[in-house]
Amino acid sequence: MRTNRAVPVLFSVAALYDGVLGAAFLTASGDLFHWLGVAPPNHPGYVHFPAALLIVFAVMFMAVAVNPVKNRNLIPYGILLKVSYCGVAMFHWFTAGIPGMWKPFCLADLVFLVLFVWAWAVIGEGRPRYE
Repeated sequence: MRTNRAVPVLFSVAALYDGVLGAAFLTASGDLFHWLGVAPPNHPGYVHFPAALLIVFAVMFMAVAVNPVKNRNLIPYGILLKVSYCGVAMFHWFTAGIPGMWKPFCLADLVFLVLFVWAWAVIGEGRPRYE
């Protein structure tokens, strides 16, 4: 895959991934927790707010996918989202343990984190080789 095509594909996949996760946890979190055998938090708002934020980030990732050079400034926010989730999840995973349902999301976000850093570097500030 050529570099100029890889970045929009990456951010389209990220938008789909975070958008679907956000929508699933926003609309069916109780069912998801029950199906995966995980006790839900004591109030659905603790799940709905981060789910809504995932949808916001999905919209942002789509903006990057549509015009990576113009929206390169948004990529660090995606990087910070992935650092935040991976940092929190990995800390608890390795110190106290977390339910298994969160581990695949952590590993997927770790891959996205590395790829977002790569994309941010590849695009560069106005590098003509990308356009």
